[in-house]
Amino acid sequence: MLARRWAEVRTGEEGMSTAEYAVGTVAACAFAAVLYQVVTGGSVVGALGDLVESALATLS
Repeated sequence: MLARRWAEVRTGEEGMSTAEYAVGTVAACAFAAVLYQVVTGGSVVGALGDLVESALATLS
């Protein structure tokens, strides 16, 4: 009887890790989408371009 109850308890949490992975994956995708929007925005692209130009000017 104890073994059967233990099996029920143990298998009752089986889908929990899958749900946690799904929530983590969705959160990571949302964060990636926000980061992509920030990085491809005009101000960030301009700042990166200025940084590259100043680095190239320093080398020459």
